[in-house]
Amino acid sequence: MELQLQEIREQQKASWNKSSPGWKKWDDMTMDFLQPFGDAIINALDLQDGYHVLDVAAGTGEPGLTIASKIRNGKVIITDLSDEMLVIAHENAQRAGLRNVEFSVCDVCELPFDDNSFDAISCRMGFMFFPDMLLAAKEMLRVLKPGGKIAASVWSGPEKNGWFTAAMSTVKNNVELPVPVPGSPGMFRCAKDGLIAGLFEEAGLTNITQIELPGKLNCQTADTYWSFASEVVGPVVSALAQADAETKEKIKSEIIQLINQTYPEGNVSINSSAYIISGTK
Repeated sequence: MELQLQEIREQQKASWNKSSPGWKKWDDMTMDFLQPFGDAIINALDLQDGYHVLDVAAGTGEPGLTIASKIRNGKVIITDLSDEMLVIAHENAQRAGLRNVEFSVCDVCELPFDDNSFDAISCRMGFMFFPDMLLAAKEMLRVLKPGGKIAASVWSGPEKNGWFTAAMSTVKNNVELPVPVPGSPGMFRCAKDGLIAGLFEEAGLTNITQIELPGKLNCQTADTYWSFASEVVGPVVSALAQADAETKEKIKSEIIQLINQTYPEGNVSINSSAYIISGTK
């Protein structure tokens, strides 16, 4: 891997390790938020009991843990670049009483598995953060058995993901942020319709399908949304780290005001949208 890509990988690893306490704190709400996309991935994989499944960039363990609960006679290997996130995933597996899971801290662009090792591969909200997305897809294809399926999800456009833009637009109005390099890892890097489908085709997958799926972040209150966004949503957390106390308080006040104006009757439930893409080796 090129030096520049290695540097991006290390930055990603440090960022996810740093944010892991927030993910642990908000794991229940985050997993409820992301569950529809994980369920769609699982449906696309046509799982069978006894399958050997790889879950890439699983963070705190999903959808790999749910997959493990469905294929009790199979096995799931859950991977992530962040060792701190996988500590949480391991705790979640123990809490669920799952014994057919293993964990591997590794880079998707250099998977430590033999060719043709897995019957299916899942990847929920990971591709947009990979330094080299095509190399990642090819590595997944390499370790997938012939006839096996890969299914992934990525966020669609920011205009359909108010759960992110409500906070980030306010942050940008108050903090001067560096302009990201085109194509660099980011939340909406894969938002272009058909981008990942095209990537899958270039990697060598066939029978490629794509659907767009809506979702909701159920926060109930504006205060809960602020706490979640400021502790879990990576770009917001990073931007706030650059702000002084007065600016942070101003951002907090403006975000809460925006959410209360948008949901005057409370019951904050913010829109999201993602693409689910699958293909066969």
